[in-house]
Amino acid sequence: MTRARTFGLLVLVAAILWPALVGDAFYQRVGALVLLAAISASAWNLIGGYAGQVSIGHAIFFGAGAYSALGVYTHLGWPPIAGAPLGIVVSLFLAILIGTPTFRLRGHYFSMATIAAAELIRLLVANWPLLGAAVGLMGPAAPRSVADLTFREPLAYYYIFLGVLLLLLGLTAVMQRSRMGYYLRAINGGDRAASSLGVPVLRYKQYALMLSGAFTSLAGSLYAIMVGFADPDSVLGILISVKMVIVAALGGAGTLFGPLLGALILVPLEEWTNAAFGGSGTGVTYMVYGAIILLIARFQPGGLLDLAAKLFRRRHAA
Repeated sequence: MTRARTFGLLVLVAAILWPALVGDAFYQRVGALVLLAAISASAWNLIGGYAGQVSIGHAIFFGAGAYSALGVYTHLGWPPIAGAPLGIVVSLFLAILIGTPTFRLRGHYFSMATIAAAELIRLLVANWPLLGAAVGLMGPAAPRSVADLTFREPLAYYYIFLGVLLLLLGLTAVMQRSRMGYYLRAINGGDRAASSLGVPVLRYKQYALMLSGAFTSLAGSLYAIMVGFADPDSVLGILISVKMVIVAALGGAGTLFGPLLGALILVPLEEWTNAAFGGSGTGVTYMVYGAIILLIARFQPGGLLDLAAKLFRRRHAA
């Protein structure tokens, strides 16, 4: 058994047993938030880690899922989870709409274009009465049935998020060994080099963005169902996109378990700053995120998993 499989098995066992080990509702909620952040970052990792296209506008897809879930409840009276497929469809459309012109850009120009697109969508939603404008949308105050997925205890959310994360990691593991995985790694190495080898660069960038957007949308739907609220700042703000990037980069972008490791570190740290400084701790959160970006860029661009691999090789060589 390889080290990656051993690590994955240990993480899986720990994740399944975590709620029983802690027993406290607060720590179970933190665990659910860790899994949700890991889902979002793993979805971003498909385009930003494997394909090397650093999108800082993924809040578009997160918000599409959140608003779709609460929109079908507000306007149609359906359970919020029924809006998740709608959010995925909307995200696929947005991925095509955004990816078609922006994938011809390279490097930081692509990142800047995604930021501009995300901010444009946020402003449109903030002025659209159908989506609650700046006030946002609310979910069911009390559960009407189990289909509403409105639970008082975070334990149910924890295992729902765990199931979705396992599905995403499984699909990512299959993709790594498929033609798409090889093509995306070639694109990450350089568009021109990949194109010279016969890789249809623009098409596979588009495929990666669509797959990434679909799972990011699902994460947004799950988030809205859990918190029961969505407004432009909470689900479409730039901090949502930045968090996905940092979580993936901290653990190791372009690796299977890197986003999960990053979420295990960053989310508890964020919760601690919120508890220590009160409120949402947004200002302190920005400072923490900025410091992490600087440290990663300066000392360990490959993330913590890459650092662990280097230390293991040194020890093995010694």
